[in-house]
This record gives sequence, structure tokens and C-alpha cells, in this order.
Amino acid sequence: MSHSVSRLVVASQLPELFNSVFAQHVGDAEIIAVPPGLAAPLPAKAKVLVAAPFRKAGGVLPPTPPKGWPYDVQWVQLVSVGIDFYPDWLFDGPVVTSARGSSAVALAEFALAAILAEAKRLPDIWIDKAERWAPQPLKLIAGTTLGLVGFGAIGEALAPRAQALGLNVIATRRSDKPIPTPGVERVADLATLFARSDHVVLAAPATPETQRLVGREVLATAKPGLHLINIARGALIEDRALLEALDDGRVARASLDVTHPEPLTEGHPFYSHPRVRLSPHTSVHTPDTRINLATRFAENLARFRSGAPLADVVDLSRGY
Repeated sequence: MSHSVSRLVVASQLPELFNSVFAQHVGDAEIIAVPPGLAAPLPAKAKVLVAAPFRKAGGVLPPTPPKGWPYDVQWVQLVSVGIDFYPDWLFDGPVVTSARGSSAVALAEFALAAILAEAKRLPDIWIDKAERWAPQPLKLIAGTTLGLVGFGAIGEALAPRAQALGLNVIATRRSDKPIPTPGVERVADLATLFARSDHVVLAAPATPETQRLVGREVLATAKPGLHLINIARGALIEDRALLEALDDGRVARASLDVTHPEPLTEGHPFYSHPRVRLSPHTSVHTPDTRINLATRFAENLARFRSGAPLADVVDLSRGY
């Protein structure tokens, strides 16, 4: 059935920075900002909800469905690929689509920046006094091995960029689909990947199967001096096991843009550990992420209005 209307109303929980970009891409559809929590019913004509992820501090969606849900909403668009930051009830009703691929390049560049920062000892080599003028030993990344845990949109963006800098790329992948990037070697398991890699990037979604995926058993197989980079979800790492591996030197550096929970509680060891570089889940905050999300949403909006199947529909059995 076609959803064609003269003025389609989209309710959005995103901030104005996002909504203004969306409005430039959705033609005559009307974007109406709605407050966090869905404490009040959505606008009567709203057929689409753009949902922002839940955060414990000032969460934007309640843990239980608001009275009257789903109202007249027929489609929910997430602003992220993962679904772990959203309450279960959001997926029990209208079709839900994810933002798959919208931040892949931003995440790939962030991972490469972390790799280069570790090899070139940034920012430690910057000096501000003449007495500190002395050469510092650095490392090459060319010829080293990058291991990717998960090979989806992020892997597709990261692998060729890493290869262009001379890294060898190996990967694990949940599905049986072949890895589409030439030259990327698929390995059988995490133990093999960690044993061979100089840098490991976690790029898998948070699902029941990936909770604390990187624990003592996996870290025990790590190549000494490993650099672990997490741009996926903090729940993939067992924090205590990582701290132990950092303390004994098997992991030389952990570059963490995500943690569990977010934000970390005051006094968490990651804030002060000398081998941890911690950033506040900021890797995706680039203008292209907003533009890509708006573009993909506009393409799906055209499908929605014509009654065609939507792209990037969330599959609860996979967890993304």
C-alpha cells in the first residue's frame, strides 16, 4: 500500500544540528522535533519517528512504552547501526531501520588515526622546551598486521585505507559471505587473529554473542605489544581482563572510543591508566555522518511513500 501524502510528517528526537540537515534532504516532508522521553504523544500526523539512542544520563526513550505507543507511527529510523542503546519495546511494532554505513568512513579514519598516533607516539613527541629537543624512536605501520573483528561497512571502509598505507589486513566475520575487499585474509577465529595482529580493531555489533568477547582467554593469545582499538561497543571488552593485559604488557595500548557504561563512572581505571587512550564516543561526530544519515533516510523515505520495502531493516535475530 502506498503511503503517499501531500505533507508527510516525521517526528525526530535528534537535535537541531541533525534535523536541519534532514530537512534539506527530505523534500516536502515536514520534520518536527519532539522532546526526549516521548512523555507526550507524537504529532497526530506523524507516520515516521527518528529515534535517538538511549543514554542513562538524560535518556531520550523510557524503559517502558509510553501510553498510546506506537500512535500512528509506521516506521522507526535509528540514528545508529547497533540497537543496544534502545529499549526493547521500540522493536515491537512498526518496522525499524538502522543507520548502517552512515558513519563507516568516519570510524575508519578514526581507527587509522589511532594506529598512526600509536606508531608515531602522538602527542607525546610534541615538545615545548629547547631542552626536550632530542630524537624519539618511532615505528612504521607499513608491514604490520591489522586484525578486524567483524567485517561489515566499517571493515569495507577501513581495509582498503589500511592497505594503502602498507598494512596487511586479516579479519573474522560472523556470516559465511566472502570478504569483498581484495587482499583481506579471512582467519578462522579470534585466537588466530589476536596472535597475528599488531593492531586489532573491534568493529562488531553488541549482541548477546559478542558480550565481553575480548576477555582473558582471547587476550592471552595476543601478540605481545598489541594495540587494541575499540570503535564498536564497550560491552565487547571485559574491562578487568583488559586492565590485567595492559598491566602485564601483553597489550601495549588500548585506544577506546566506546565504553560500558557510557559515560564511565568517576574513578574508573581507564581514565588514568597510562596505556589507555580514552575518548568520549566521539569518532562518528563528523559532518559527513549527518549528511550520510540524511541521504539514506531520504532514499528510504521515497521507498516508504511508494510502498516499497525499506532498506537496512533491523534483524532482531542478528542483533543489528
